[in-house]
Amino acid sequence: MHAYFDAFSGIAGDMTVAALLDLGVPFADLDQTIGTLKLEGCVLSTAAVEKGPIRATRFHVEVQGRQPHRTFTTIREILAKAPLSAGVRERALAAFRALAEAEGRVHGKPPDDVHFHEVGSVDAIADIVGAAFGVETLGITSIAVSPLPLGSGMVDTQHGPLPVPAPATAELLEGFAVRAGDGEGELVTPTGAAILRGFGAVSGGVSTLRAGRIGYGAGTRTLRDRPNVLRILVGDPPPGLETDVMTVVECNIDDMNPELYAHAVGRLLAAGAVDVTLVPVQMKKGRPGVVLQAIVPPTLHDAIARVLFAETTTIGVRSHAVRRVKLARRTVEVETAYGAITVKISEGPDGQRTVAPEYESCRVAAERHDVALRLVYDAARQAAG
Repeated sequence: MHAYFDAFSGIAGDMTVAALLDLGVPFADLDQTIGTLKLEGCVLSTAAVEKGPIRATRFHVEVQGRQPHRTFTTIREILAKAPLSAGVRERALAAFRALAEAEGRVHGKPPDDVHFHEVGSVDAIADIVGAAFGVETLGITSIAVSPLPLGSGMVDTQHGPLPVPAPATAELLEGFAVRAGDGEGELVTPTGAAILRGFGAVSGGVSTLRAGRIGYGAGTRTLRDRPNVLRILVGDPPPGLETDVMTVVECNIDDMNPELYAHAVGRLLAAGAVDVTLVPVQMKKGRPGVVLQAIVPPTLHDAIARVLFAETTTIGVRSHAVRRVKLARRTVEVETAYGAITVKISEGPDGQRTVAPEYESCRVAAERHDVALRLVYDAARQAAG
């Protein structure tokens, strides 16, 4: 299922959870899931409210007692110990990792040493884990977000007054479409930006969404020029099209023995990359180089990065989320004069079908029967109709 975050009034963690609750996520299940984190001083509640002419759901985390400042390492341990599903844990971890990296760039610290302030508090942890739970519960596999209003003015933080958007928020929004100066105050919070980045959201429209349900999540503010709500539309892509969100992990290399690339590509594919590309480029000082790019499920980001560090000479990798729109496809085996051949069949929105025999299956059959490879290809296509 695809989700479109219509963030005309910005985005915050509580607004995201509230909109997911409004879409049908059971509050009791969400409350139980966040309870497994064993956070002290955390009482959750929800209510129906009105924001101007819009009825919306409000999600509130009541924080009781004094809360410590937590590091990324501490939060990672909390998530690891809780009996969360793999999907919820990985999305939440990815959101906090993105925030730690952004804060680290701003303050010149390694991500593990970053002390979260506002976003390390109980309510922010509940918001991010709650959003991850809601996305998984609804079966959302890809997210697009509208251009984000950045707001204006200054915001008070534990670092002191900061310009809107706060520096870490601005880091997290790299690559997203934004509207500078749109609105008053802070409309995109660090928690909201971390959810978008960590959950693999991309800027985009609803052109490939067959809209279904709509949820409205209320914020805490009263704005003069718009209702303070986040609207989320969920639905399926049109017939014949599928959508998902993947992560591109890549690096530039100009000092590696070319003989090693094939082995590195094989290791990346074995680790779960769905595609690996080598692109020749000209790098600094006129040296020829290669961009090694892997497309991977978001949950495999760290595993793929480890393979790149182990099997190549790179000392740094970069990554970004991409939303894919692809034709529905299925894999079948067809019988030919050369034996069973694996064939991939895809169908477009107009019903047109494309038949693509799998190379490796055809190669093995061609060698076994000592015939030209193209003859096996032709036979497989004909057998598939």
